[in-house]
Amino acid sequence: MPALYSDILLDHFRHPRNYGSLSSPDISNEQFNPLCGDRIRIELKLEHSKVNEARFKGDACAISTAAASLLTELLLGQDVKELNNIPDARLISALESEIQPARLQCALLPLHALREGLKDYKPQHRPS
Repeated sequence: MPALYSDILLDHFRHPRNYGSLSSPDISNEQFNPLCGDRIRIELKLEHSKVNEARFKGDACAISTAAASLLTELLLGQDVKELNNIPDARLISALESEIQPARLQCALLPLHALREGLKDYKPQHRPS
């Protein structure tokens, strides 16, 4: 019988990357999944409109935690203008696991937090 979760998913759950908070993040948002109780917060610091630092915090299941960890790695170095274009399938495929339909909200919770945070983001314009 195949394993329910891939080694990638389990590694990111057991050893999450970029876990913690940023002081004065440029983009931040927390999302809550009322169906399972997962809560994930994504925080980003930008430099020259590129993601310089990405962190997450949360109280979540293995899938949400691993997805948040993977997402923070995917975001590093990305231009802020491209962040809304990250397809759901990219994050799901990065987990390398068979995510059942009932658990898709868990896997996509960090991406929803990112998208909501981007809605509130106002670039700072510096005088020329």
